[in-house]
Amino acid sequence: MKGRISSLQSLGTLDGPGIRYVVFMQGCPLRCSCCHNPETHDINGGTEYSAQEILENVLKYREYFGQDGGITLSGGEPLMQTEFAIEVFKKCKEKGINTCLDTSGCIFNDSVKELLAYTDYCMLDIKYATDELYQKYVGCSIKTPLEFLGYLSESGIPTRVRQVIVPTINDSDSDIEALKTLLQGKKIEKVELLPFKKICQTKYDNMGKEFPFGNIPSADVKRVNELQDKINQI
Repeated sequence: MKGRISSLQSLGTLDGPGIRYVVFMQGCPLRCSCCHNPETHDINGGTEYSAQEILENVLKYREYFGQDGGITLSGGEPLMQTEFAIEVFKKCKEKGINTCLDTSGCIFNDSVKELLAYTDYCMLDIKYATDELYQKYVGCSIKTPLEFLGYLSESGIPTRVRQVIVPTINDSDSDIEALKTLLQGKKIEKVELLPFKKICQTKYDNMGKEFPFGNIPSADVKRVNELQDKINQI
């Protein structure tokens, strides 16, 4: 079995615990207005790799992983290629390599549950706190990501929830209160708020595409830190 990969990062420090080998998988069913990786949208893009080739690449960097590091499947959306992701994680687990899934949780079925059985850590994007914002700026309902989060919580899989803070869209105190309410009672290791940035503008320009949030300023880091302090109170 082969999967389609957008890019590979050998020593990532922002994609899960510790130092990680990051596989950015090709294909995504969502069209988030703040997406930083538009080149991953097309499922037919990227380069083909076998699960064994991915494993062999990962093993080259094993000595750098330490106790917490390992492999992260990111995207795009890894759940677009669930069967391939399962094979990669199975092979990594056989070698004792920690596995992390970075996902929007927009697909949830029996195959995804099988993948989660081989997942040591999950980074889940809860992009907004209301279905209205999801429909407007993501293109799907909030229902499936919340179902995904519920399953992670019930299964005891260590989970980090992440959300990009976009000025004028979800940067008010009430937005953070809504997110806190949404997450209340869930087993979550950490909630991470990320400042919206526009470094992806060049990608859109080079692809001849309009960046949907191109007219919105980058987030103020001080404001994001204030909101992070509020969300930490849960």
